[in-house]
Amino acid sequence: MPGPEKENDAGDWLEAELADTLDEDYELELSDPEISMEIRKIYRKTRPATLTRPEYFRALLTLQAELIKLQDWVAHNREKVVVLFEGRDSAGKGGVIKRITQRLNPRIARVVALPAPSDREKTQWYFQRYVPHLPAGGEIVLFDRSWYNRAGVERVMGFATEDQVEQFFHDVPEFERMLVRSGIRLIKYWFSITDEEQQMRFLMRIHDPMKQWKLSPMDLQSRVRWEDYTKAKEDMLERTNIPEAPWYIVEGNDKKRARLNCIDHFLQQIPYGPVPHEPVQLPDRVFNPNYERETLPRELYVPSKY
Repeated sequence: MPGPEKENDAGDWLEAELADTLDEDYELELSDPEISMEIRKIYRKTRPATLTRPEYFRALLTLQAELIKLQDWVAHNREKVVVLFEGRDSAGKGGVIKRITQRLNPRIARVVALPAPSDREKTQWYFQRYVPHLPAGGEIVLFDRSWYNRAGVERVMGFATEDQVEQFFHDVPEFERMLVRSGIRLIKYWFSITDEEQQMRFLMRIHDPMKQWKLSPMDLQSRVRWEDYTKAKEDMLERTNIPEAPWYIVEGNDKKRARLNCIDHFLQQIPYGPVPHEPVQLPDRVFNPNYERETLPRELYVPSKY
């Protein structure tokens, strides 16, 4: 058995690792100091009591540890998983995707966020440009917006005709049933926020130089057409909520709770379990007494500015 000194060393090492992990996550949470103080005050008044930082990180790290087990199970059993993330602009889709993939192997779990279709893609079968991104065995694919663009932004902004939208609603249930029959586990999330919360998040982005890139002219138009988007969302959920691939709504006004609730729910949708692992052992370093490491020119090194 390891002695108390070794146990203490291991405890200190784990504490240091945890501190590093928290630092990484804290970095993701930082707000730019230039943000308007007045907006901060308003934002705090309209927010419900949120989780404390230690509570949030403790829960997040626990869930991320489970995601690693899920990843191992998917890879071992050659499972195919597709998760769709839909919702209004600034609803928090990107935040939860980032936390899901943060500690996973990018060769197994990848994110698909397609740009607007090209002129050529506009002439294709609507689902054609999404099909190449579907998973092979042992992969998890997270769609940051998906084929449901046709039922949302394309419909509201007039990029698709009513006939095209009706054709989409006719086709998409069968398309998703085909995916499920092929062995894909298909999970669909809609992130829901209130009118007031979206307005506040847009204001935060406008006044935060590090987040202004998230705002596009299309995002700003979504404020003008709030009610049109609401009607389109209600129609979409009603007509595409099928038993083989139901919709799950995530209440997103509290970002931290939304992330934790979504990840926890996602884990419950997959019957993952432990998989066999070969014991990992670090091999001994081979030393060659005749080898001498060469001194490389200084200009090859990155300058040590920090």
